[in-house]
Amino acid sequence: MPAYSFEALDAGGATRKGVVEADSAKSARSQLRGQQLVPLQVQVLGDSRAGAGPRRWTRRVFNSTQLTVWTRQLAGLVGSGLQLERALTALAEEAPSEPERNLVAALRAEVNAGSTFAAALAHFPREFSDIYIAVVSAGEQSGHLGMVLERLADDLENRQALKSKLTGAALYPAIVTVVALAIVVFLVTYVVPQVANVFAGTKRSLPFLTTAMLALSAFFRSWGWMMLGTLLVVGLVLRGALRNEAFREKFDASWLGIPVLGRLSRGYNSAQFGNTLAMLTGAGVPILKALQAAAETLNNRAMRADAMDALVLVREGAPLASALAQKKRFPGLLSMFARLGEQTGQLPVMLQRAANQLGSEVQRRAIQLATVLEPLLIVTMGMVVMLIVLAVLLPIIQLNQWVR
Repeated sequence: MPAYSFEALDAGGATRKGVVEADSAKSARSQLRGQQLVPLQVQVLGDSRAGAGPRRWTRRVFNSTQLTVWTRQLAGLVGSGLQLERALTALAEEAPSEPERNLVAALRAEVNAGSTFAAALAHFPREFSDIYIAVVSAGEQSGHLGMVLERLADDLENRQALKSKLTGAALYPAIVTVVALAIVVFLVTYVVPQVANVFAGTKRSLPFLTTAMLALSAFFRSWGWMMLGTLLVVGLVLRGALRNEAFREKFDASWLGIPVLGRLSRGYNSAQFGNTLAMLTGAGVPILKALQAAAETLNNRAMRADAMDALVLVREGAPLASALAQKKRFPGLLSMFARLGEQTGQLPVMLQRAANQLGSEVQRRAIQLATVLEPLLIVTMGMVVMLIVLAVLLPIIQLNQWVR
């Protein structure tokens, strides 16, 4: 039974908004009139069985934080013994925004119509990823939906925490770099030429540093916009080329070869892969399906190709540990813990431990890199500014000596 959002007037003339479940829009209006409401607008939220698919939201309802909170709330309600339909009703009533309330109401309507919760989530692919849906489906099939949702919320929190720490570590150096470049460009293109005009009529040779800075300033003023345009064109061409899967795979493979950044990317992707694989296998998803879903979460196409090759080996009968060990882009730690998990029958637990260790290592290296970059950037900026200031002061000092 689809859900309809409505706007109506009550007996006192006040506007009321909400969601009602009905077989059709006409039936929804009849229900509203039966509640002494005058319907002004009735709009379907989801009608998957009509063949047209769900309503396309103009923007995503959940960001990563909101999805984590919503999943945690749903896990708590279902885990406490509340039926899924009543849990969704409670979440719809407590939704902080109308789009979220409409989305949850549409999910509840699909569940009431007899669909599984995973099938209901699948109608909204912009909000819920394939992995999210696969984990929920496994939880429904095993009869432990509350526990699986709790684990899913933990996974979302871990992903968000790792991404936030990496972003925080890179944010300060990025800001310092942008500010430094802006200051240097301003000094070189505006301040230095003004000083040159002052000494243009002296007919005396300027110091070498000043002459070099003037030449650099003239170069930037003459070719700066062309250089910027060239960089933009190169960026657009590279962005277009990265849409080609073969080129993207080669580019990502080359990126992994960069001494510091490549190692961080390798560790980050491996941690995400191990975390997803642990969550899926722990939820009861078959290993082949779990491997495929975990591979699709990898941003690095070269590592994704290795994961798909490992999937082929596992399908042919090879143990997961030996399949991962043959792919050198994955850290040996991951295959070692996978082997321990297969030997002890605790594969999800061991994969989770490997993912946690890899994530901690990535955080530690990122923080170390940021700690080194911060003073290095500041010192470099100071030296560049000092050279520019010297280029400006040397002619003044020289002029004072001539006057004496």
